[in-house]
Amino acid sequence: MKVMIKMKALTQWMSTYVILLGGFLMPAMAQKKHPNIVFIITDSHRGEALGINGHPFVQTPNLDMLARGGVRFTNTYVTTAICSVSRASILSGQHKARHKINDFTTGFTHEAMQHTYPVVLRNAGYKTAQIGFLGVGKKQPAEYFDHWDAQIPWLTEDGLHQTDNITQKALSYLEKQKSDQPFYLAMSFTAAHEIDGKDGNPATYLVQERYKNLYKDITMPMPVTAAPEYWNSFPDFFRTDQNIGRGRWHGLFSTPELFQENVKNYYRLITGLDESVGKVVSKLKELGLDENTIVIYTSDHGFSLGEHGMMGKWYGYEKGIHVPLIINDLSDSSSLKNHNAKQLALNIDLAPTILSLAGVNIPPAMQGLDLMKVVDRKIPERKYFFYEHTVFASPMLPKVEGLVSKDYKYFNYTEHNFESFYDTRKDPDETKDVARDRRYRKKLEEVRSLFEKEKKAIE
Repeated sequence: MKVMIKMKALTQWMSTYVILLGGFLMPAMAQKKHPNIVFIITDSHRGEALGINGHPFVQTPNLDMLARGGVRFTNTYVTTAICSVSRASILSGQHKARHKINDFTTGFTHEAMQHTYPVVLRNAGYKTAQIGFLGVGKKQPAEYFDHWDAQIPWLTEDGLHQTDNITQKALSYLEKQKSDQPFYLAMSFTAAHEIDGKDGNPATYLVQERYKNLYKDITMPMPVTAAPEYWNSFPDFFRTDQNIGRGRWHGLFSTPELFQENVKNYYRLITGLDESVGKVVSKLKELGLDENTIVIYTSDHGFSLGEHGMMGKWYGYEKGIHVPLIINDLSDSSSLKNHNAKQLALNIDLAPTILSLAGVNIPPAMQGLDLMKVVDRKIPERKYFFYEHTVFASPMLPKVEGLVSKDYKYFNYTEHNFESFYDTRKDPDETKDVARDRRYRKKLEEVRSLFEKEKKAIE
């Protein structure tokens, strides 16, 4: 009798926890297998550029459908707006201040790589695949993945666009997957990034041939802060053509003709990415993998299309740090459908969220939050976050640190001890720096104190 009781207790315990090869003790997930994860990351997709977010003309029907079937985080930001640093934060779940990757050549050490979420997933029994560039370090860490195909050019010799190439490779990978082992597939696109100019030529956008006439009959609206007075309001150390944001603006947006051409091309690349998402979701359904697959879509940073007289990201302004984030459990059993999550979400939250969705323990070194627990109100949402961009220096990219909330942005250009403050609740377009406005003195002191405290906390 005692033996039978012990066996029953053991059976109940085993139904609650599953131990995989990596030694992780994992909670069972609503009586279904550990889900496959398809992680789609793009470059420079600004947060509002989705039809479902109310954008006036961009065509993103597949992303809109993905959002309606899952959770759309409408207040998602990056903690550093540049490709390599942001991608390092995504992989590690850490601020730059902790992972220390602050350029385009430094990669993770072997020890640090063990705590990135793809390796944690692999050690827990997942097959892992990387298609498209990882974006961190000069030496690409292929040995940490079961399938690696990262060096994919913008165009092949026969003219295949990178977006289409990555999509084809991902579809081929999915066709080879079976249900006996969960997989993690990362699709990493260069779009909607521009192609850097060579031999003194300005940067350009390489658009898929079939989209070259899309949006041709639309006149792209000029941003409020594209007017010259906004650029001219910056301090002298910032207001120079040596500033990368301004220098690249000259080649892409400085005339009405350039602005119309390049903004249209940017949105054409977004629609090309949307098509890719649709093909991947359709393939998952065709193969019967959708009932056990979660699809995540995001970008490594946003993009300024002439706002504040600049092109790019870097400085902490809304268009540069705000990104889309969609998490969709494709299964019919998912309870979260068409949910607009307004809580602050960060790129550092992706790693712990993915691990939690997979039922894998989260390494203690990760600084992000499990966003699904935030949505379920099991843990409190954050009220603000620390922003930093210290890649390069003045005059190319003045170093900046700051604190961002839904209601304000505080920046400190540390090389010049120059503060900026924007009341984004009243001024969402960030038209007026009120740091020297006496009416904001008390609020500025309060935020400055929070900034110093948060800076110490993230290291």
